[in-house]
Amino acid sequence: MNTPVIEIRSLTRDYGRGRGVFGLDLTVEQGEVFAFLGPNGAGKTTTIRHLMGFVKPRAGSVRLFGQDCFAHAGELHRRVGYLPGELALPEELTGAGMLAFLAGLRGWKDERDADALARRLELDPRQPIRRMSKGTKQKVGLVCALMGEPELLILDEPTSGLDPLMQNRFVDLIGEARARGATVLLSSHLFEEVERTCSRAAVLRAGRLAAVQPMEQLRRSKSRRYIFTFADPQTAAAAAARWPQARAEGMRMTARVQGSESLPALLALAAEYKARDLETHGLTLEESFYQYYEKEARI
Repeated sequence: MNTPVIEIRSLTRDYGRGRGVFGLDLTVEQGEVFAFLGPNGAGKTTTIRHLMGFVKPRAGSVRLFGQDCFAHAGELHRRVGYLPGELALPEELTGAGMLAFLAGLRGWKDERDADALARRLELDPRQPIRRMSKGTKQKVGLVCALMGEPELLILDEPTSGLDPLMQNRFVDLIGEARARGATVLLSSHLFEEVERTCSRAAVLRAGRLAAVQPMEQLRRSKSRRYIFTFADPQTAAAAAARWPQARAEGMRMTARVQGSESLPALLALAAEYKARDLETHGLTLEESFYQYYEKEARI
């Protein structure tokens, strides 16, 4: 049996007041592009800092390629391309200077890969970092993470500050990394980006794992939205008042159904009020994601 590229067992780091991660268990296999989802404060960055060996677990274990992340951090960093969510680059360097510095740390002598990535991302690395925009600095960070074809990419909000064209280029680059067998852990708030790149997703809520699901399963949630059109606003409002997860806007009522058992009752209600039209919508990934965070259902 192959050793997982990422293996987290019972990871706990309690910063107090509900902040941190608690009893986290997670594995990512070789070649996966894995999404790490959750709002700010859910524990994503704390987990990533443990994976990079920046902090030592208070309890549990964190391993990359079967090795302890804290004890073997220096060795593991040569195999990992990392982009932090809070990118801080030395402003006294140019972009090219930063890339050369990182290549030296990793023992790479061939800079053609970095040059090719810079062209793909339309980055002029000759600029001083202190004069770069946020988006340009993000491109430098991406080239730093991707150059040298690392075995594992750990990317925290990788397209922050990039325009849509560059976001598409990033998706292409992740596809190429997956094709060569690299493993990717992607923390992102851009749901379209996650849908286009990832095969599985973990959802964090308040430092605890709420779900780990294949992306298709997360997309094809059993929840669906049904939009009915009635003869007038009064009829739509009367029908919505009789369904627990419904709201009326003008002549339209939007209702949500969890599973299939209650659908006949909803259709019977719509027929009783003589609905004139019906639209049905599966939940988007974003809507599915928010089900884990809201006490009451989104319509």
